[in-house]
Amino acid sequence: MKYYLIAGEASGDLHGSNLVRELRKKDSSAQIRGWGGDLMQEAGADIVKHYRDLAFMGFTEVIRNLPTIFRNIRFCKADIEQFKPDVVVFIDYPGFNLRIAGWARRSGYKTVYYISPQVWAWKESRVKSIKDCIDKMLVILPFEKDFYHKWHYEVEYVGHPLVEVIEQFRNSAAGGSMPQIIRSPSQESNKTSLPIVALLPGSRKQEIAKKLPVMLDASRSFPDYQFVVAEAPGLEDSFYDDLLKNYPEVGRVRNQTYSLLLHARAACVTSGTATLETAIFGVPEVICYKGSAVSYQIAKRLIKVKYISLVNLIMDKPVVKELIQDEMNALNLVQELKRLLTDTDAIAGIRKDYADLRDLLTRGGNASEKAAEGIVSFVKSEKNLKI
Repeated sequence: MKYYLIAGEASGDLHGSNLVRELRKKDSSAQIRGWGGDLMQEAGADIVKHYRDLAFMGFTEVIRNLPTIFRNIRFCKADIEQFKPDVVVFIDYPGFNLRIAGWARRSGYKTVYYISPQVWAWKESRVKSIKDCIDKMLVILPFEKDFYHKWHYEVEYVGHPLVEVIEQFRNSAAGGSMPQIIRSPSQESNKTSLPIVALLPGSRKQEIAKKLPVMLDASRSFPDYQFVVAEAPGLEDSFYDDLLKNYPEVGRVRNQTYSLLLHARAACVTSGTATLETAIFGVPEVICYKGSAVSYQIAKRLIKVKYISLVNLIMDKPVVKELIQDEMNALNLVQELKRLLTDTDAIAGIRKDYADLRDLLTRGGNASEKAAEGIVSFVKSEKNLKI
């Protein structure tokens, strides 16, 4: 059978690559074409558009690149029509994918969405358009099944693909080595043998500039630990040089976040997928969010969720402490880090909750395998209906 996959970001390429491998196991005659990156290409997909050509961040950049975006939409439609797939599979990337999905459904193509848009956080009204253009939805967060059910839309929960990604890393050669920490020339040599506290302040300059200084201020209260910053892959070293110039004792890593988490005793993590990755690695963490006053007030009114971390959302309880806006200050951060590093009962409780979280995320087996199984079964059943 013929599968057309569309992934528009690095994370989509990663999860798409594992899906491609599983599709090829389930369907030995599979022809897979689409949008993604090097990982999907290596897994056996014919990639016609690389995700690095699609990453337009921010309102002004999107406006400036509208001609390119519309050109990409036209190209995608034409490529699908030329390939004539049995199914179009959309992987996250909702702004683009939902637009193509509406056209694809109207054009008679079967549509599957893998990794749902986060409509449960905001823009719930998008569920109506999803129901109109997606034949089958595969979700990766357990509460999403109940969320869609209240909209009278039955979806399939396959588990979270990050669990298998992290397991693959643990079993790889890189999973056994210490991260290569970049240190200041003046850093004391005895710091290098101390236990690690990981700092994951985000991926965008604005959020890092807000959160990292608070994390660095808190680090001064822990002379018996080495604090290490995970740099965002898209940002230049000079950006971090400026932030860290008064903290020569703080190290940093680039493209080694998983190695850092594997060896960390605790972590300060910005909201997002990193909170879930940290939990899967079993690292006690404190969630840090701080934005501009205006952005925070807008977000507070638009985003309709009880917690900001995926760990707490999935478990539906405060497994990890969330320090939000004014509460994210050095005093509170020091207090919480001391608890995570020294309170054995608190550490044991967090690790028990992490084990329960992992069970939830792997219920029924491997997410990529279940997703591939769901896609292949759906396409075969639809083809049989036509006979």
